[in-house]
Amino acid sequence: MIFAAKYALSALILPPGLFAAALLLLSLRWTARKQWEPGLLSLLLGAALYALSVAPVADRLIGSLEARYAIPDRPEGDAIVLLGGGVHGQAPDLTGLGFPTEEMLPRVVTAARLQKRLGVPVVVSGGKVFDPLEAEAPVAARVLADLGVPREKILVEEKSRDTVENARYVRELLASKGLGRPLLVTSAFHMKRAAAAFEKAGLKVTPVPAGFRTWKGKPYPWVSWLPSASQLLASCHALREYLGVLYCLLAC
Repeated sequence: MIFAAKYALSALILPPGLFAAALLLLSLRWTARKQWEPGLLSLLLGAALYALSVAPVADRLIGSLEARYAIPDRPEGDAIVLLGGGVHGQAPDLTGLGFPTEEMLPRVVTAARLQKRLGVPVVVSGGKVFDPLEAEAPVAARVLADLGVPREKILVEEKSRDTVENARYVRELLASKGLGRPLLVTSAFHMKRAAAAFEKAGLKVTPVPAGFRTWKGKPYPWVSWLPSASQLLASCHALREYLGVLYCLLAC
């Protein structure tokens, strides 16, 4: 009981649980004073924040994106395209400065394992989105080399700032190398938007999604209903992807 109480208490005194609880308490206070409009608004905001911060809701949002593509049984192609997903640009690392973010790392590991299996070049795509941030591709390329990918097999594209530009610049780079059957590696929840962007750029890809969060029959014990920052972040990633898919359909 003490162990369970520790988890429950920490979920309530740390964000986002703290803010959800505060909003719900404010709602009760406004309602007790018969101030219905602020009471209802606080209730809706608190409920929404709580819902987006628990695993079953976050997984439902992410899962509908991840379900579109499965990992191919026998992936084949003449190149691997690894899309950037963020780096800690100047963070100290074992072999230099910068390291992939928690979202990016599964992509890097998947690309490295895929390259060892197939022996084909890896195109690492990801530039500097804003100043003074660092370009993503050089950091990911260094980690790929650390994982055993031969440096001569790593091609770096560091001009792109988003998924649409990833597709455009990668298409040009692959064409210059005489390559045309790429395997596309990115996060499972990002693959729908990425594949659509590459298709609109005129490049047919074989999707190899990485970093799945959900699976059929995933259990949800009571602790999964406690709010946490990691689940709120996952929900935000999913909502951002839905907006990105819509943008790509309208503007790509």
